[in-house]
Amino acid sequence: MMKHLILTLSIAIAFILAGCAETGRYPVSGEECGPNDPVLSLDASDCVAVPAGI
Repeated sequence: MMKHLILTLSIAIAFILAGCAETGRYPVSGEECGPNDPVLSLDASDCVAVPAGI
């Protein structure tokens, strides 16, 4: 039970800290966002998970 609590708190803290980034910067790397970033052309259909075993 205590392991689950610690794991849950650790994950929550990681998400909170990852969300603490300046506007215009990526939260994890801290790099500045720009108009030529390749992620701007991503679409939700690019992120479809492939089922296991295929």
